[in-house]
Amino acid sequence: MLRTELSDALKNAMRGNEKRAVATIRLILAALKDRDICARGRGNTDGVDEAEILEMLQSMVKQRRDSISMYEQGGRCELAEREQEEIEIITHFMPEQLGDDEIRGAVTDVIAELEASSLKDMGRVMASLKERFSGRMDFGRASSVVKESLV
Repeated sequence: MLRTELSDALKNAMRGNEKRAVATIRLILAALKDRDICARGRGNTDGVDEAEILEMLQSMVKQRRDSISMYEQGGRCELAEREQEEIEIITHFMPEQLGDDEIRGAVTDVIAELEASSLKDMGRVMASLKERFSGRMDFGRASSVVKESLV
C-alpha cells in the first residue's frame, strides 16, 4: 500500500539524513492528510483511495514542472534544480508513466471503444482514460491527443 511505502520512505530518509527527501515526503504526507480530512467530511472515514493518492502525486509533479519553467525563465537555476529533485522523489512512489506513443494508442483504443466522433465526446473519453490509467498517464498530454483525434 502506498501509505505504508510513504511512511517507510520517510523513516529511511530520516535515518539516512536525506534532507530533501524528508522535506518532500513530509509535503506528500501533509497533502494526503488534508485529502483524508476532506474525505471524512464527505462521509469517507477510511481516507482517500490509492487512485486519488496517485492523482495527488501527479498534480504535485505537474506543479513542480510548472515551477521549473518559471524559475528557468527568471534565471533561478538553483530553485529549478531543487524542484527537479523533488519531482524525482515524488515519481519514485508512482507507477511508470506512459510515453507519448502509449498515450496515443490508449486514446485511439478508447475512442474506438466508445465510438466517439466529435469534441462533444471528449468528456466521456477523458473519464474513461482517467478510470483506466489513473496515476500512469499525464492527462494534460492525453487531452491534447484526444482533441487532435476528435476534430
